[in-house]
Amino acid sequence: QVQLVESGGGTVQAGGSLRLSCAASGRTNTLYAMGWFRQAPGEGRETLARIYRNGFATYDDSVQGRFTISRVPANDTVYLQMNTLKPGDTAVYYCVAHDNGGKNYWGQGIQVTISS
Repeated sequence: QVQLVESGGGTVQAGGSLRLSCAASGRTNTLYAMGWFRQAPGEGRETLARIYRNGFATYDDSVQGRFTISRVPANDTVYLQMNTLKPGDTAVYYCVAHDNGGKNYWGQGIQVTISS
């Protein structure tokens, strides 16, 4: 099992920045990738970014160039640096981890609110 704890959410004005953190614990040696999703009110869950164990990262077009995903292997923590935030980025953000056995683990979600 893997446990994920997110932090760093909150409210910021449009144009501002936030950094989300996701700390993984448990059987982290079974993970091949971690990433971030978000879900706005009344909307489906949206993939944002993913980073693999080798450091390769992918991004959804909606956040490419504004968001950066990174990881610190030493403490099994993944970060999402979010810049030039827009009101449309308001959502609950979720960390997700993928293990080699095909299982996905989810964090509890953290609210991000962008005021105009």
